[in-house]
Amino acid sequence: MNALTCIAPGKLAYQEIKRPLHTEGNTILKIKRIGICGTDLHAFEGTQPYFNYPRILGHELAGEIVETDNAGFHKEELVTIIPYFNCGHCIACRTGKPNCCISLQVFGVHIDGGMMEYISVPSYSLLHAQGLSADELTLVEPFAIGAHAIRRAGIQKNNFVLIAGAGPIGLAVAAFAQIAGANVIMMDINQHRLEFCREQQRIKYTINALEEDILFRLKTITNEDMPSVVIDATGNQKAINNLFRYMAHGGKYILVGLQKEPVSFSHPEFHKREATLMSSRNATRQDFEQVIYCMKEEMIHPSVYISHRIAFSKVKDAFESLLNPKQNVIKAVISMD
Repeated sequence: MNALTCIAPGKLAYQEIKRPLHTEGNTILKIKRIGICGTDLHAFEGTQPYFNYPRILGHELAGEIVETDNAGFHKEELVTIIPYFNCGHCIACRTGKPNCCISLQVFGVHIDGGMMEYISVPSYSLLHAQGLSADELTLVEPFAIGAHAIRRAGIQKNNFVLIAGAGPIGLAVAAFAQIAGANVIMMDINQHRLEFCREQQRIKYTINALEEDILFRLKTITNEDMPSVVIDATGNQKAINNLFRYMAHGGKYILVGLQKEPVSFSHPEFHKREATLMSSRNATRQDFEQVIYCMKEEMIHPSVYISHRIAFSKVKDAFESLLNPKQNVIKAVISMD
């Protein structure tokens, strides 16, 4: 069968590999759709932590069951997966945080992922489609990351929440902040994405970080209070460090984006706010189930986020172009049909 491998930063290649065999505790899926994530793009750029080459990318997916030993599922059923494979016995797993398992293996990051015709995954990772389409299932994972971040933040109704980065993860964070009743402020440097926020997500407050006085706008929007919650979804070191300035006293800062370098901030400025700093890694089954429920109840409309569709045979040549801001990519989805 055919697979697309990231051989090294900036280099993709199609390769013929053996189709996986069914083994105990695992399920064989025929891939139908694959979402291209920021993680995949960063791996292609060479800026993704926790990463080794060569690697088959892809962890946002929809597939059809070919063979399974999970009694709750059946052949030909359309499913998605929780792509964070955990040990089940470390301190994180024992305390209900398998998303940050000590020996976590993220599909398409630590181990080969879904950009191939058939995959083998742990049977415990399966999620029922519950009537969602293959396209919709492809977006469950990135939205689950957003749901998890908002749950970590403990947002209260009418909180002002500043989200930096209007890529797919930032948009997912914003969607669940809105569901929680927050006043969302979206900040980015890409005007097209900010327009998407206003038009498709009905986000009232947007800031172009290259063109506006950020501090003045935030004080104006929040009546001088500043945002109670600040969330980074850029994965950009400069942005991450700058965002410490924009927290309200008593505020929280949640790091969803990820980069390789140290985080740096003024301890006195952070301390006087009695601020809270936390990371938000991946998501749990609870978050995935919340996303599926919200999609079914039409609280989220996944189709509006898919801006680009690519046939699997064309991905190698098209991949680099997805990094170009002029392409106005919101979410690119690969079709295996």
